[in-house]
Amino acid sequence: MINGLIAGEAAVVRTAMLRACAEQHVSINDVVAGARSVVITHPRDNAEVVRALLGSIDVSGAVKISPVAAPSVTLAVHYNGPDLDYVAQQCGLTSQEVVTLHSGAKYVVEFCGFSPGFAYLTGLPSILHLPRRATPRPRVPRGAVAIAAQYSAVYPRESPGGWHLLGVTDHELWNMACDQPATLTPGTIVSFEQIV
Repeated sequence: MINGLIAGEAAVVRTAMLRACAEQHVSINDVVAGARSVVITHPRDNAEVVRALLGSIDVSGAVKISPVAAPSVTLAVHYNGPDLDYVAQQCGLTSQEVVTLHSGAKYVVEFCGFSPGFAYLTGLPSILHLPRRATPRPRVPRGAVAIAAQYSAVYPRESPGGWHLLGVTDHELWNMACDQPATLTPGTIVSFEQIV
């Protein structure tokens, strides 16, 4: 386990480690990125090799997620969320300025958690960074596009949640019938497009 990474480094380490293990034909079970940590599970007899590969990863420059190589997804959004005006007011913007900023940014899936298919996206413009809601909602609809702290996310299914809801997408983000149930996986480049 690697702890103490800064925001954005965990996904870089995950991608670099997966790439290095594939190139060196090193067997691992999984590489899971968190907000500031990475957990690598592997067969016990590969421990030394995995440590050596991990030590060779340079998160500061050479190894970055390549937008060309990474999968990308564009999500069409109805920006009509119940918190859109509140977010605009808190940020000193108009609602349309919030939409323009949110939909104009490029995001990267840093890690997944909270519930299956829930992806934490970095790339949110700093002016839109707001703490979570003081009181979470008992039900957030499937497809809700939301922000909290430095992240944006889309709720893959109806669930409780404390993020600020900007809109909703009809894009399916979690389907157990698929070989890869999650649409958004670490390293995926995500764009939001306003439905007018």
